[in-house]
Amino acid sequence: QVVLVESGGGLVQAGDSLQLTCVASGGYVRNYGMAWFRQAPGKEREFVSAITFDSSEMFHIDSVKGRFTISRDNDKNMMTLQMTDLKPDDTALYYCACTAPYYKRRVQTSAANYIYWGQGTRVTVSS
Repeated sequence: QVVLVESGGGLVQAGDSLQLTCVASGGYVRNYGMAWFRQAPGKEREFVSAITFDSSEMFHIDSVKGRFTISRDNDKNMMTLQMTDLKPDDTALYYCACTAPYYKRRVQTSAANYIYWGQGTRVTVSS
């Protein structure tokens, strides 16, 4: 069992930046693709950004392109999401996740292809 723990969320103003971190234990993240999902109050969980096991491919939803950067450090068994120019619509609980090993070489946008999830870190952006 791989355990993922997110950190770095907080309360910020529109235009500010935050860096989220996801640290894994119980397994090696080099065996998995990884991603960030988020869930705003009263809304469904949505895909945000994904990265392949070797960082050869990355993908972001249109609403965060140019503002968010996903990265990973397999030697440190961690992943980050650098968020800049935050907007109120970015307010959500942010989750990190790992794919099934089969999917590690291509970015995956469907939650169904992720088998390990963290508990989330909260991001609140005020206007």
